[in-house]
Amino acid sequence: MMGNNDQQAYDRGTSLFSPDGRIYQVEYAREAVSRGAPSVGVRTTDGVVFVAMSRPSSSLMEAESIEKLHKLDDHLGTASAGHVADARQLIDLARRQSQGNRLRYGEPVGVETLTKFVTDHIQENTQRGGTRPYGAALLIGGIDDGEPRLFAADPSGTPNEWKATVIGGGRQDIQGHLEEEWTDDLSLDDGVELAVAALAAHDDEFEPSDLAVATVTEADGFRTVPVDEVEAAGVGGDEDDEETEADAEGDADEEDADESGE
Repeated sequence: MMGNNDQQAYDRGTSLFSPDGRIYQVEYAREAVSRGAPSVGVRTTDGVVFVAMSRPSSSLMEAESIEKLHKLDDHLGTASAGHVADARQLIDLARRQSQGNRLRYGEPVGVETLTKFVTDHIQENTQRGGTRPYGAALLIGGIDDGEPRLFAADPSGTPNEWKATVIGGGRQDIQGHLEEEWTDDLSLDDGVELAVAALAAHDDEFEPSDLAVATVTEADGFRTVPVDEVEAAGVGGDEDDEETEADAEGDADEEDADESGE
């Protein structure tokens, strides 16, 4: 009985280590992120690609009200997963820091610098009493001195740089596809196709309107990709259906030829 009480004490404490070195509230926050819709980030030779699942939960919901991708600055963007309200607080913090850097130093903030500022703030909520960890994760990407860079920030406050990664649900399937297909010479269009294909590896029953897509390049800055360009990436299975019909017609022709030969 005493052991159960001790376990519950560590479970409730937001800043207490358990005897085996775990902070349960941080792990619960990560679980909250894993239950959210996935967001994918891909670094390419031309810039950074963000693709997020933004499917409405009801036919009565306005799809435009679902915000998964956000502009932080002209050269910076972010994608979120997990609790939307928590993510918005972190996004507002990042925007204020980015604008403050421009006012104070007269230059855009670095991608890594901004990421570490946000993750330092996240980490404080795992070390202080009276607060809880943020139940959200962010992908922060942009252009730093002409080079595309992509970072991920999780509820523990750990910043990691990635070539391609996913936050949210379906991580195992999506990350596995990214690891198999990512290459150093991906173009921006290739990056969009890879991100969409990675999401399809987890859930292939979605339409172009179910996705939010944005890119960050040196030439165009942060840009939201319209639905018609997302369709060009092969979303919706139309190309697969056409290939299937063509294969079926080919098989039928071969069968007719075999029968004629007999």
